[in-house]
Amino acid sequence: MSELVVRRLLIDLNAPIQARWCGGDAFRSAFFNALSMSFPAGEQYFIDSVREGLKTLPEVERQKFAAEVQGFIGQEATHRRLHGLFNAHLTQLGFTNEIERRALARMKANAGRDKRIHVGSTAATEHFTAIFADWMLRHPEALAGAEPRLQTLWLWHCAEESEHRCTAFDLYKAMGGDQKHRILTFRYITVVFLGDVLRQTVRILWQDKSLFKWSTWRSAMSFLFSRDGIIRGNVGLWRGYLAPDFHPSQQKADLSTQWLVDNQAQYTLVGSVAG
Repeated sequence: MSELVVRRLLIDLNAPIQARWCGGDAFRSAFFNALSMSFPAGEQYFIDSVREGLKTLPEVERQKFAAEVQGFIGQEATHRRLHGLFNAHLTQLGFTNEIERRALARMKANAGRDKRIHVGSTAATEHFTAIFADWMLRHPEALAGAEPRLQTLWLWHCAEESEHRCTAFDLYKAMGGDQKHRILTFRYITVVFLGDVLRQTVRILWQDKSLFKWSTWRSAMSFLFSRDGIIRGNVGLWRGYLAPDFHPSQQKADLSTQWLVDNQAQYTLVGSVAG
């Protein structure tokens, strides 16, 4: 099992942010804003899913996972809170959060489904966030020009996503989740997650009056589809989830570990739990 440490990030998110806070780049700012808008509802869904999934396990298995799930919940709750503060600035800037509205509607419609489906959906989404997190840690230039507190927010979030990438997956397997439904769920999450982020990004760009600017699309093509762009450069890792013997631990987390070591001055420890 994993040891997960809950951290309190030492940044001030009370000061306002600029609409194009990511180095003045309209597309990169909009893309990260769209992701952030999805986080509070998404993180709460992950928390609820693993908490309820844990309750379905026999006592011995429940004890085996209890500490790690507690650490997972602690990290996700911290992400939810900080991105809620970040999103409040986006609201003040006039950006409409449609991605959260759609996510909450889906959660309500599917609330009564088998708990393995919710944990499987969490595991699938966590694979996406772990892929993106590792890419961000390999490409800190994606945040070039952003003020230090926002660079810290995003890279810290990335580091913790890599750190707890195995929790929901292992819980899904322990609950008796099978390969077939794991893959079907992952394909569904792929369409929904990428579709939602794309729609929200476009909405932000429209509200920012930068949707039809050549500079916006040039940035988008480079960021998403260059040789090592965040989409094109991660196709192999996306496909990895489809393998029968896949496990999230196969994806390296060296950069996450190193970032947390190198940036200890940016956070304090709230607690650690060992599984």
